[in-house]
Amino acid sequence: MKITVSRNGPYIVTGKVPLIVSEICNDEEGYCRDWREVKRYPLKERYALCRCGHSENKPFCDGTHTKVHFDGTETGDYKPYTEGVNIISGPVLTLTDNKHLCVHAEFCLRAGGIWKLVRQSYDPEARDTAIEEACNCPSGRLVILDNATEKAIEPELEKSIVVVEYPPRDEHGPLWVRGGIPIESADGKKYEIRNRVTLCRCGKSKNKPFCDGSHIER
Repeated sequence: MKITVSRNGPYIVTGKVPLIVSEICNDEEGYCRDWREVKRYPLKERYALCRCGHSENKPFCDGTHTKVHFDGTETGDYKPYTEGVNIISGPVLTLTDNKHLCVHAEFCLRAGGIWKLVRQSYDPEARDTAIEEACNCPSGRLVILDNATEKAIEPELEKSIVVVEYPPRDEHGPLWVRGGIPIESADGKKYEIRNRVTLCRCGKSKNKPFCDGSHIER
């Protein structure tokens, strides 16, 4: 399985990578709480996903990037996740937070926010909620570590690409790449392989090929 960023064009996906559409679901208080799978596309050996945001056949590329003269220059860096993190220490958990990767999915705001919950992780409910919020973060900006083992607590994710939708705000989010699928730049360089990363599909990110939340109009 592999994702290749084409120069000023689509993402070329090879190796029969499952393609799924999932929605962010809110709880009764309006906080982002969970994911709901709504569609699976037929499995293909190879397909091209729109990167410019103008395709009439989203999430697939239809060649419109050539008509709109899409500038897909990659500005995302190749540094490992750990180089850009802030560390928040709690009694039971430690949170690493790389704000540069934020896509504003907002799973981290419930119950006072993950930063407060980590500091209160002596409380089992706060601990469990913090872990849940971190594991729902699609970009992997937020990673929880267990202080006892010093190991990251990561969700077990199917190797797949998820088209993120958020109906309550009518937002069309990034491509959520799950399970450690390799991503290669148009220049042939390999980005850090991670369990969770998000790729831009609106064409507006200033951190291409990664999403920086620019799809959200605030």
